[in-house]
Amino acid sequence: MSQTIAPPPRFTTICEMHELPIGLGRSFRIGEQSVAVFRTRTGKVFAVANECPHKGGPLADGMLAGEQVVCPLHTFRFDSTSGECDQPGVCAVATFPVEVVDGFVRIGITA
Repeated sequence: MSQTIAPPPRFTTICEMHELPIGLGRSFRIGEQSVAVFRTRTGKVFAVANECPHKGGPLADGMLAGEQVVCPLHTFRFDSTSGECDQPGVCAVATFPVEVVDGFVRIGITA
């Protein structure tokens, strides 16, 4: 039985760190993917798909509760690391690797 190995993500520079508001989200288009990027009050930067799997709400318009994204439509919360929702039966949101290099924020998207 062979195991399929996923290709490594391709990182794309999206902005400078100072362009991300603390505690709020910002949306970016990377290829066909819409990504919501957040910077927490502790300085952590993370990225999730910009669409709530529950009702399609734009997650970049949501607020942060610690390291969780709060959907602006129904206040469902999604974990910044795993993408898991705090409501039973709601699918997780996709998460993306983030790196900050020399003050520039880079998001990893797998082709």
